[in-house]
Amino acid sequence: MIMGSCKEMLRVVGVIVVLSSVLVGCGGGATGGGGSVYSAWTWISGSDTVNQSGDYGAKGAAIASNIPGARFGAVPWTDSSDNLWLFGGMGYDGAGTYGSLNDLWKYDGVNWTWVSGSNTVNQSGTYGAQGVAAASNVPGARLGSISWIDGSGNLWLFGGYGYDSAGAIDDLNDLWRFDGTNWTWISGSDTGAQGGNYGTKGIAAGSNVPGARYGAGAWIDSSNNLWVFGGNGYDSTAAQGYLNDLWRFDGTSWTWISGSSVISQWGNYGVKGTPAGTNVPGARGDAPVTWIDASGNLWLFSGNGFDSAGSGTLLNDMWRFDGSNWTWMSGSNTASQAGTYGTKGVAAVGNVPGARAGASGRVDSKGDLWVFGGQGFDSNGIEDQLNDLWRFDGANWTWMSGDDISAQSGIYGTLGTAAASNKAGSRQAPAAWIDSNDDVWLFGGWGYDGSGSLGFLNDLWRYQR
Repeated sequence: MIMGSCKEMLRVVGVIVVLSSVLVGCGGGATGGGGSVYSAWTWISGSDTVNQSGDYGAKGAAIASNIPGARFGAVPWTDSSDNLWLFGGMGYDGAGTYGSLNDLWKYDGVNWTWVSGSNTVNQSGTYGAQGVAAASNVPGARLGSISWIDGSGNLWLFGGYGYDSAGAIDDLNDLWRFDGTNWTWISGSDTGAQGGNYGTKGIAAGSNVPGARYGAGAWIDSSNNLWVFGGNGYDSTAAQGYLNDLWRFDGTSWTWISGSSVISQWGNYGVKGTPAGTNVPGARGDAPVTWIDASGNLWLFSGNGFDSAGSGTLLNDMWRFDGSNWTWMSGSNTASQAGTYGTKGVAAVGNVPGARAGASGRVDSKGDLWVFGGQGFDSNGIEDQLNDLWRFDGANWTWMSGDDISAQSGIYGTLGTAAASNKAGSRQAPAAWIDSNDDVWLFGGWGYDGSGSLGFLNDLWRYQR
């Protein structure tokens, strides 16, 4: 276990990952042995051993030797040119020093480029004037933020656990926008540990703002509204813990939509498949998987929090929010469930991933959800890092790849060559993407390398199907 502050340890005390639905295209299929290989993992970049330093090169220059340092809890997204982007997390800088990061990277399908931020850890935020873009502005080092892309291709970043303008480290509620060149501080405070100002449920107001938090869930809808759910942070009384509040940001003001203004709420599940005004997911953090469907419904899966009995641990419940009511859709209303895997590649009503936190989730062009790993319970009910890859088609789960047993080492094979025997090792809090070919991409996380050592990773993988 990596020791340090309570926010730096494993899931038991709060490992975080940021999840956002993004698309990226990085060229054609991986080839090896004379042809394309599908339903296989390819090790694309980075190291097959843990705890690697970053190689930053010159800022703004794409160089073959560049590589982000090993980390978990980074923010991933893509731009209109299908480049992969990566911000921050907890891990190793250019000197091999461990801490919080605020480096911004771009991967163009061939090379990494260090774009913004520092190559050293634990940097304070430079906020500038609220609402004003400036070249000197940059968010402080952090992990457990949430992010989304608007219709104009701007990156938005909210909260996390990290460094504020004064160099103090705590939960944050600052909202930032990156236009591809400069950062702008949009909303929230430039100091940490802020309580929430909820106002009246359903009413937007300029004074409303969510409390500081990390490990929340997030969505962006077709009107470019941001939605934020839960996380570990500060409520309306400035008490700290797991939250189940649902917020919407319309570009100007925040609105408290659903859930409670105080921490540690139990889930109210109702009847599976039936929406009701009294239904609401329990408070949770450690990055529940979130996605939005073609009808604009918000979906939520897993996390670390409170079930129907008030147990505070790993969850495998799935929820849908239709704009008015929550519906419990899948999984259990009690925590600590083992996975039911069934047969690999075969969808079945009884299949369901085990309870977990720090998983990565992405939606493909067909609207299917893909979920990878996290820390959770395997088919035997053993809790550790996972490397199982699942698909949810809106009705049933299918176990697609990886193992039904936790704590698996990576099998890397040859760099750049797909092989059926390759597999990403078990891990939590990797950055993840799905590209325009519907291939799944993973970077880093906390997990097992090629020799079975547990630590921070900086390997980049692609799964073709």
